[in-house]
Amino acid sequence: MARPSDAEVEQRRQEILRFVIERDEVRIDELTERFGVSLMTMHRDLDELAERRLVRKLRGRVKAYPALTTQTAKRFRETLNVEWKEALAELAVKEVQPGQTVFLDDSTTLFPLAHKLTGPLVVITNSLQAARILAGTRGIEVFLLGGRYTEFDSCIGPDTIAALGRMRADVAFASATAVACGRLYHPDREYAELKTTALQVADSNVLLVDHSKFGKTATHAYGDVSDYDLVITDDETPADELAAMDTKVRLAKPRVSEAPEGRGRDEDGGFPE
Repeated sequence: MARPSDAEVEQRRQEILRFVIERDEVRIDELTERFGVSLMTMHRDLDELAERRLVRKLRGRVKAYPALTTQTAKRFRETLNVEWKEALAELAVKEVQPGQTVFLDDSTTLFPLAHKLTGPLVVITNSLQAARILAGTRGIEVFLLGGRYTEFDSCIGPDTIAALGRMRADVAFASATAVACGRLYHPDREYAELKTTALQVADSNVLLVDHSKFGKTATHAYGDVSDYDLVITDDETPADELAAMDTKVRLAKPRVSEAPEGRGRDEDGGFPE
């Protein structure tokens, strides 16, 4: 069986983390059965999550950190699929012209794009992290949308949405938590409303979403990919999902480093990840 890619391994670990967070404490053998991997592979995944202080391994069980769960999960998302996010950003930055006003939502997918922006620009965002990234960039003026601060290091709520509604952007960039058959989904209603408002205040709208977000749904449906003027995704996005996009699409290909030579099978018959 072919060794899974680094992106697939990281995606599985994110799903394991989400499963543990939802249940607070889970038996390791239950995780092994649910995710269809060997006990050795599951221990390797949990060791990696434990090293990042996202979970605690107990005797035969794993438990989420109660106080730091949400914030550390955010940090984990920032390290997920980094090569893909960088590739998306390289295409996205070409949509920005000097002197424009740009909106960035609070998605971690957009942080590499924030790093690539250069002045002169005006940037509107509800993300404190995006504002920090841009703070030291010469020629960029940042408007941080106020509102209710959340553990996701961003502002949201009626005040945030109203503030965005009073502004105008030349181009808005957003990402999506889940995309299925051309529909967009988010687990939080207020964040979904912010993305909808961004569509209304920008002359051009660009959606950045890597292949790991497709074929999934969440609680709140808030629109279609066709609402965007351009979708930037990657070349591993399923063909049926690409066919469902009734808008312009550009495919990015990341620079993926090759695995070191001489790596063989591990003790449980699989390949080391």
